[in-house]
Amino acid sequence: MTDEVTTRFAELVARPDAEIPLDEAAALIGAHAAPGLDVAEPLARLDDLARTCPAATVDGLCRHLFDDLGFAGNREDYLDPRNSYLHEVLDRRVGIPISLSVVTLEVGRRLGVPLAGVGMPSHFLVRHLAEPAIFLDPFDGGVRLTEADCEAIFRVLGGTGEWVPAYLDPVGPRVILTRMLVNLQGIFMPRDLRSAVWVLRLRLLIPGLGFPEQVALARALGSLGQFDAAGTALEGAADAAPPEDAGRLRAQARALRARNN
Repeated sequence: MTDEVTTRFAELVARPDAEIPLDEAAALIGAHAAPGLDVAEPLARLDDLARTCPAATVDGLCRHLFDDLGFAGNREDYLDPRNSYLHEVLDRRVGIPISLSVVTLEVGRRLGVPLAGVGMPSHFLVRHLAEPAIFLDPFDGGVRLTEADCEAIFRVLGGTGEWVPAYLDPVGPRVILTRMLVNLQGIFMPRDLRSAVWVLRLRLLIPGLGFPEQVALARALGSLGQFDAAGTALEGAADAAPPEDAGRLRAQARALRARNN
């Protein structure tokens, strides 16, 4: 079953960004942690959340999710990996900024409310595509934010240097899915290496990885004893590498595969 789930994830993320169904791809991430999960179930739950929303407006959406149903940020156990799995977030009604944003985005899409994800460093937000833009913080009950409020959150969370307005630009499904996986990688690498393997594999399936990042992920897989997968990743990196690096990376890939013998 896991192979089928991985194959489906690869098929989805290979599409043009605008054609990737964020809800299904996010549910597939969770399915790797919960073998046997019916991926259609969380999607139906999102349908129900939209169907029962009293008003198809941004205010109605926020009242429905955060006031009436009580979706909230998990401040007590932020690093619980269940906070990143769509089916768990829908069951438990707690999550982290990006997973709660996915719920908000996908219920909003079903209602016809124009929303987009905002990949601000350290804290994911949702942007209502109105003029002027309205920013929402699903981790804090869907509260409305101005750009100044967003910068203040950025500073409180340790952001330094000049504030860049582009931090609040909309981002697409590939960026969102990558960030979800990066979060899980940070949780698993110190304490759950078995889970880290599937997270690293999924990250490598998302197009657009730069050459240095491909190499880093390949080496991480090698450190976990996944020599064939690491070799394949290094060969992919070699294809995108400068000519002076490509031969070295292919030699490293062969050496990793030889460790399986």
